[in-house]
Amino acid sequence: MNLGLKDKVAIVGGSSKGLGKACAMALAREGVKVAICARGGEELHQTAEDIRKAYGTEVLAVTADLAKYQDIKRLVSKTADAFGRIDILVNNTGGPPPGGFFDHDDDAWEAAFQRLLMYVVRICREVIPYMRKQGWGRIINDTSFTVKEPLDRLILSNVFRVGVISMAKTLSRELAKDNITVNNVCPGVFSTDRIQQLLAERAQTSGKSIDEVKNDLVKDIPLGRMQKPEELADLVVFLASEKASGITGTTIQVDGGMVRGLF
Repeated sequence: MNLGLKDKVAIVGGSSKGLGKACAMALAREGVKVAICARGGEELHQTAEDIRKAYGTEVLAVTADLAKYQDIKRLVSKTADAFGRIDILVNNTGGPPPGGFFDHDDDAWEAAFQRLLMYVVRICREVIPYMRKQGWGRIINDTSFTVKEPLDRLILSNVFRVGVISMAKTLSRELAKDNITVNNVCPGVFSTDRIQQLLAERAQTSGKSIDEVKNDLVKDIPLGRMQKPEELADLVVFLASEKASGITGTTIQVDGGMVRGLF
């Protein structure tokens, strides 16, 4: 299927590993030129090399902390300078530390606010003018299934990722006339470093082993397994394509059937 993505330009946040890397790889597979970013330089540049070797696509690697506005501005300007345009924005960042309401002080709340919500606000503010100028754009926010069913001991993620969903819904209506779509994807339980962190925390608080906690978690997934990052990336690629031109303002989970709600 021709998705109409060849020679488009994408920025993918938090893309040195995990879900972000899978999204960058999947877009590159379709001929997209990708700008990838992360705080860690060595792993980031290795990912860039992996993409080039796999698909021969142009890749720009920018070391950046997406909680800092100056780094966001630098990432966007470097991408525009390198490729001359920006068509696709995949917002993705690592999750905040787990814990209950009384486990986090003001600094933890502020850090989560900056990294989860303000990052999306700021990078959209910087990227949208490029999309408006060319009359085409795709914004895809990688959030979590917890926006539909909040999970215990993930209060920071529960609060600020819902803010991203609300912003995206509002923004999707504002940008529809510019041929810019805004959608959200909600991963469930994926085989990434993040899930290992959450399993370790849950094991510590429950007194169970990590294997026991993992088995308990998988039992709640109708699919019967954790998912692979590529399964989320395939949805991101579709939402970025011409084939999804009529889809905007949606929030779609990729969770193996775990969320029980109707919407």
